[in-house]
Amino acid sequence: MQKIVKIALVVLGLLSAVLWYLLPSSDMPVAEAAESGAMNAMFIITYLLLGIAVVVSLVFTLKNLFSNPQGLKKTLFVVGGFLLVVGISYVLASGTDVDPQFMEMSDESTIKKIGMGLNVFFILTIIAVASLIIPGIKNMFSK
Repeated sequence: MQKIVKIALVVLGLLSAVLWYLLPSSDMPVAEAAESGAMNAMFIITYLLLGIAVVVSLVFTLKNLFSNPQGLKKTLFVVGGFLLVVGISYVLASGTDVDPQFMEMSDESTIKKIGMGLNVFFILTIIAVASLIIPGIKNMFSK
């Protein structure tokens, strides 16, 4: 199996090198370069490899997750906490805190989702920083 993977990687490497050589020159107009067959083939290879990597990582992650019930319980707890943070962030987000000139570009639900994403980022950042600082403070006072 390992030999097959190595051979496949060598073939993909050689194919990518040939496609790299066939890429359009830098002085070609962008619209024309985007239609290049070499460019499209490189994108197809990239998407194929990305898809394979995602599928393999998901399969092995789920396999390991379901083989360890304690790990599954911990993972469900973390996912539940993340969904709780997303729910709280959505409730805290308002869709009306945008300058009226920018409201023309988007609707209220999109702005609310953007606000929710920012709130999720801020809350998770606060949790991450607190989880780094609090144990350090505990260690300072326990010694």
